[in-house]
Amino acid sequence: MEKKCGLLQALMVVTSLVFSLIFMPTVLAEEESSNFQIYIVHVEKPKERKTSMENSDDIESWYASFLPDDDLNNNKRMEEGEEQEPRMVYSYRNVVSGFAARLTAEEVKAMETKDGFISARPERILQLQTTYTPEFMGLKKTDRQAGFWEKSNFGKGMIIGVLDTGILPTHPSFSDLGMRPPPMRWKGTCEFNGTNCNNKIIGAKVFQTGKKVTGPGPFDVEGHGTHVASIAAGNFVDNANSFGNAKGTAAGMAPHAHLAIYKVCSGNGCPESDILAGFESAIEDGVDVLSISFGAASLPYYQDYIALGAFHAIQNGILVSSAGGNRGPGRSTVQNEAPWFLTVGASTVDRSIRATVKLGSGDEYDGESLFQPQDFNSNKLLRLVFPRGNGCSRNTLKDMDVEGKVVFCAPAVENNANAVLDAGGAAAIFMNPEINGYTLQPAHPALPTTWVSYVAGLRIQEYMNAHAYPKATILFKGTVIGDSSAPTVAAFSSRGPTKQNPGIMKPDIIGPGVNILVPGKSNSNSLSTFNIISGTSMACPHLSGIAALLKSSHPDWSPATIKSAIMTTADTLNLGENPIMDELHLFADVFTAGAGQVNPSRANDPGLVYDIQPDDYIPFLCGLNYPDQMIGLILHWQGGEDIQCASVNSIPAAQLNYPSFTVTMGPNRENQTYTRTVTNVGPANSLYTLEVLSPNGIGGLEISPKEIKFTEVYQKVTYTVTFIPSNHTVRPLGYAQGYLQWVSGQRNVRSLIAVTYV
Repeated sequence: MEKKCGLLQALMVVTSLVFSLIFMPTVLAEEESSNFQIYIVHVEKPKERKTSMENSDDIESWYASFLPDDDLNNNKRMEEGEEQEPRMVYSYRNVVSGFAARLTAEEVKAMETKDGFISARPERILQLQTTYTPEFMGLKKTDRQAGFWEKSNFGKGMIIGVLDTGILPTHPSFSDLGMRPPPMRWKGTCEFNGTNCNNKIIGAKVFQTGKKVTGPGPFDVEGHGTHVASIAAGNFVDNANSFGNAKGTAAGMAPHAHLAIYKVCSGNGCPESDILAGFESAIEDGVDVLSISFGAASLPYYQDYIALGAFHAIQNGILVSSAGGNRGPGRSTVQNEAPWFLTVGASTVDRSIRATVKLGSGDEYDGESLFQPQDFNSNKLLRLVFPRGNGCSRNTLKDMDVEGKVVFCAPAVENNANAVLDAGGAAAIFMNPEINGYTLQPAHPALPTTWVSYVAGLRIQEYMNAHAYPKATILFKGTVIGDSSAPTVAAFSSRGPTKQNPGIMKPDIIGPGVNILVPGKSNSNSLSTFNIISGTSMACPHLSGIAALLKSSHPDWSPATIKSAIMTTADTLNLGENPIMDELHLFADVFTAGAGQVNPSRANDPGLVYDIQPDDYIPFLCGLNYPDQMIGLILHWQGGEDIQCASVNSIPAAQLNYPSFTVTMGPNRENQTYTRTVTNVGPANSLYTLEVLSPNGIGGLEISPKEIKFTEVYQKVTYTVTFIPSNHTVRPLGYAQGYLQWVSGQRNVRSLIAVTYV
């Protein structure tokens, strides 16, 4: 037993490291030495070569002209005993017009006087944010030759790029059994020594020159990138489990897709200069989908370097799937909010690692625990005690007699199982904080433990208050499937509306992100080659893999088309046929669940799609009243000409051809009319009729036409929607939601509507 506890404690250390990555706060980059920092600098193209700046030497020379004369600075640094480092960190061509360099604030100030300079700011360090999920989402893993997996050829030929902490290439999830060689368009390279790249991992690079980094190249030290890559495209692994739980055949969403790994993050986070370099390399290498499970605080799009990199990815036909963030359940916490992202929130699956509290009254309350001890006597009721104060810290337990007792820990903001064990407790019950509701994450403790919901914890407290000598035990039931409330939105999943542009509904979609079985470290610090982890970091790669399946099935679909297919076919009901709920088991609105839970099979045959080409974002960006020069930063060198919004027909955000509507209605009581254009990707001869659920509080919706007919594939039809305000004197506060959907046979093309009242 002592040996088992020691190993479990080691696992807790590994797990805590992973979770520290998932929930790491955003911080500014620290100064390198003296007053030097890495700045990302935006510059114009030289006017005489504005449309033909193709030579890399010309680019390097132009960028270098902005750097200061290094003679004095180098002498100063050498006198101080510092190792001389190159000023230029990265020069960019595909993602921004500019470079990353080591500079002082004074040098940047002097740079502002140079012709062609646009802007500069210090880089930020960004936040890092499965045996069963393929079956849960209808990919028919129990019969590999059936369903959408077969139709999409398991993602063969697709390349998923993962920007993260690297990868553990020796894990069985990355075997290339049954894999084809990389497609001819692949231009990437492998920086692993030896034979760690194969037909599964076809490329691996490291971008960590922003700070002095020593490490094993693209190898994943933290584990986060390995988790993400396996969920997106891990190959089939039989007999996968974690401590004997969640047993089955593990597989990623696109198990036969290739992986291209770009190590841009470490245990210290993800520097923006490295992220931009990773984007640039992935675009040049020829990936089909990019998966990014990190984010940062909201900024205007032209200052958001992830948004800039993602925009140039979609210009090259690459869909970018991004984590929505782990800052829920507060409003307006969603990250990666630009409309060209596929922004993903996290939901539960109907599988739990069940550990049930049984009270002396006979009442039972379900919880979860990854540790399912076989030698714990669940038939014996033990004395139940409740340390008053801040959970079960060593301070709250030091003056209590908990020897051989079950300790009730509330509120449980962290796993203090070791404190209970050290105090002599026989078992522990952790109660969720109120804010987490029913979102449970299995405990990884060193003694018999369960983690219960906030509501269950209240019932347990009521029992304890009503009995002088309360008793309890824990019934360990292993893996249980069949929760009809799934999917529910996780408490930590960030919410909309967006801060930068409330006219775009975010998150776009939710996918499995709670208690996901992923590869762990297969070394002496781990008992298992799989672990169970939660976060929008885990939800994002589910959508990355599904996007690759859709791209494999429909090679000509644009990123916006794939995104539309995912959103308009999403499930809005849970397994119990009730509306999807949040962590409190209340209705999950559009700013919580987006369009709903991804349904891959339906997304493969959406009928109609809302496409957006990169140029379509120009009037949208002009409508945000960004300065012309800042819009030019987002568009980069597209077209070679400066953007002049004065000559562009600007549009409000609600007019963008997005698969949803987000409208603000003020006191002026004016009608608002918007158009949408749908493209037929279903049968050539199709007739769609309209169904509408109007949001509460408005006077009505007028939609024209109410019937649309197609006679050929890829035919486009435009319709208008007019939002009519209410004539009531007292206007509703807050927001309301509804939907419109076009129906043809078994195809329902749903666009959610959110109306905010001000």
